[in-house]
Amino acid sequence: MTKTSNTSKIAIIGGGSIGVAFAVLFTSRGFKVSISDPDPNRRRLIESEVFTKLKNLERYNLIKESVDHIITRLKVVPSVEEAVLGADLVQECVPERLEIKQPLFQRLALLTQETCVLASSSSFMASSEFSIGSGAEDRILVAHPGNPPFAIPVIELVPNPNTSDQTIARARETYSRAGMSPVLVNMEQEGFIFNRLQGALLREAYSLVRDGIASVDDIDAVVRDGLGRRWAFMGPFETVDLNTRGGIASHAEKMGPSYQRMGLERGDSSEWTPELVSEVSKQRREILPLEKWEDRVHWRDEELLRRLTN
Repeated sequence: MTKTSNTSKIAIIGGGSIGVAFAVLFTSRGFKVSISDPDPNRRRLIESEVFTKLKNLERYNLIKESVDHIITRLKVVPSVEEAVLGADLVQECVPERLEIKQPLFQRLALLTQETCVLASSSSFMASSEFSIGSGAEDRILVAHPGNPPFAIPVIELVPNPNTSDQTIARARETYSRAGMSPVLVNMEQEGFIFNRLQGALLREAYSLVRDGIASVDDIDAVVRDGLGRRWAFMGPFETVDLNTRGGIASHAEKMGPSYQRMGLERGDSSEWTPELVSEVSKQRREILPLEKWEDRVHWRDEELLRRLTN
């Protein structure tokens, strides 16, 4: 993590674990941060929690400034009004409940400037559910992080149908400056990308335990010492693209029927149609032409071996 100088101000609404983690991320990247929480006991703990997590970043040489200096960019305040004053982006981190989010975003719409991005950390709930009637639907979107965002850089940007292109661009630029990897989700769907992928794996893991196929510990071992070794630096499409000579189209031809049968066992009738496989293959070949496939396989092997020595 490099030393930065940001003049932007971030407001964080909600001082729980995600709110604190975002405060660590943004302050360490040079942003001024105001964070509010209605619970005075929670507010009293926020600064010390941020400080402790910053010290962990320092221990791994992930910050270039002193923790004492970075923490001066953090301000813990009692009210939403004080937190959002002059903010360029508001990161909402309140519980996943419509009766909390909807009135909050109505308040945020009135309290913030017209260029301020209003971002929700929602894990499943689409912003169209709580932005309606706010008067600022065009400034609202979901910005869902992995947990903790200071250690997992991906963040899902999920606009609602009224979110403006300018809002998406401002959000992408801000999170990129904070060292994150913004991913645009093209349409609202419960769980977005992160939790739909995680949910698919969890559903199968629970089913394997239920059916007596394997223990919890052994299933975790398969992911930790198997799948996860590759997923630490590759996604599922690149993984199978490099697993089969001829790339992902060859993989789908050879393995697709087996995966479909396994899906049908769980009541999933979705199919890798020729049109779908063709589109996925097209996108992969734009990223990695087949003539460079051998080189990328060598890179994969080197990455796996390098991680064995760490």
